[in-house]
Amino acid sequence: MSLSFPLASRFRGYLPVVIDIETGGFNASEHAMLEFAAVLLDYDGAHLTPARTLHYHIEPAEGTVIDPAAIKFNGIDPYNPLRGAIPEGEALRDFYREIRHTMRMESCTRAVVVAHNAAFDHGFLSAATARQQIKRSPFHPFSSIDTASLSALAFGHNVLSRACELAGIEFDAGQAHTAIYDAEQTARLFCEIVNRWQRLGGWPLPESDADADNRADKTAY
Repeated sequence: MSLSFPLASRFRGYLPVVIDIETGGFNASEHAMLEFAAVLLDYDGAHLTPARTLHYHIEPAEGTVIDPAAIKFNGIDPYNPLRGAIPEGEALRDFYREIRHTMRMESCTRAVVVAHNAAFDHGFLSAATARQQIKRSPFHPFSSIDTASLSALAFGHNVLSRACELAGIEFDAGQAHTAIYDAEQTARLFCEIVNRWQRLGGWPLPESDADADNRADKTAY
């Protein structure tokens, strides 16, 4: 991770973490989380780049259910011992330790979920955190960055595969709907949008705007 240009300097103290979660359905409070991946980023003052990927196969948590249609779609066999799945709580605690360590390295005070259709992933992460009785998540409780919305703005399209193509990023449909592939492609897409905005002159802010933003930060949640 960068030390001379910590991510805090680009995202007002937040650590953006790109995540993708594969699940046993669409209801965060009911359906199991089966796999998730997270991509940590690096920033050198000019370019945002993917730096490191964390990946976990998850055992269905007690009390959760699996919709057969969901696993037919994502191709996960939840009970295959070759998955090397670990308990949901163990995965989350390890993940949060990594995030907190990176926050310290990058001078950040909070992490923020970056995902494609971020409300879905943020909802499942929050539900699993509550289910495992983890009292303090490093992630902001409701703010997130949605690459589907950013892609609609930047490329006029919000489907991940098509947005990647329009951004000049190769996308292999055969690997889609695995957490690690989708998270890494989403990270590449997010970095391209942020870097393109900087190349177009949208960042850094003019000094007067930056000063106003810093004053606003002192009163923001």
